Amino acid sequence: MDITCVTIDCRDPVEVATFWNEALRWGGVAAGADGAVCGPPGGGLYLEFVRVPEDKVVKNRVHLGCTAGALSDLDSEIERLRALGATIAWEEEFSPEAAAKYRNVVLRDPEGNEFCLSGGTLP
Repeated sequence: MDITCVTIDCRDPVEVATFWNEALRWGGVAAGADGAVCGPPGGGLYLEFVRVPEDKVVKNRVHLGCTAGALSDLDSEIERLRALGATIAWEEEFSPEAAAKYRNVVLRDPEGNEFCLSGGTLP
């Protein structure tokens, strides 16, 4: 079995797909009446966004984990995502030794879906 896509329920599929397409620097958004998809230009795993009538009201049970790469790139990547419409939910706390090499920040996309953005490497 292989995973081919991750499906995200949302009120505005085009808005959320556009955010993720820009956030991941992918190849574009394809939209229909009740949904939208985005994926990397070369194909592979993609994200699907399906219109639902209700707003998000509780914490995600599954979320995407993303990396900014180097720890020194994390803050600038957070600011880039905030400019696209993300908000910061919280940052995980680690021991000072671990935090000197790795950080993980939980953000929310424009509809409040949580995702992680890390920088550095786990000790």
